[in-house]
Amino acid sequence: MRKIIMFNRISVDGFFAGPNGEIDWFIADHELDKALHEMGEPDMDSPDTVLLGRVTYQLFESFWPKVAADPESPEEARVIANELNQMTKVVFSKTLKEVSWQNTRLVKGNVIGEVSRLKQEKGSDILIFGSGTIVQQLADEGLIDEYLLAVTPVVLGTGKPLFKDVKKLNLKLLETKKFKSGNVLLHYETEKG
Repeated sequence: MRKIIMFNRISVDGFFAGPNGEIDWFIADHELDKALHEMGEPDMDSPDTVLLGRVTYQLFESFWPKVAADPESPEEARVIANELNQMTKVVFSKTLKEVSWQNTRLVKGNVIGEVSRLKQEKGSDILIFGSGTIVQQLADEGLIDEYLLAVTPVVLGTGKPLFKDVKKLNLKLLETKKFKSGNVLLHYETEKG
């Protein structure tokens, strides 16, 4: 069975975005980006699929293809952009009419049913970036196997909580890394049963 691994940046007080979806409080961190690629290796299968909600998809689609095509972009960013371009992207949205980024398909139906089906298919691990409402639905159903949380040293006070209305989850800490930026990367797995 394929694993689902969630990555999100969060504030110290647990928000993944400000009250209006703002993410201007993120601290850019190339060390953290590099650590994400290395974390879990060689145990983790290289992910080949990413799950996105509409907002995250539109943000990514407006940014990453341009980075991949820009020879002036930093090498690390181009590597990430090329990986995202090649991955299968599954976008969950009831309002989008179409998706245009290569290797992307739009799903308007049942998130839980579709993700349960994807987990049963052959393939590598599946990632979720951002997409708080999808994370909340999948976490509540116990479908997320691992959590990568990049804790940014900021208290927002208000915003969109990552685990809003999610049932209790027991997590086992696998690894931590701290960075000069003040970001801390926490890697957890869900304790089953």
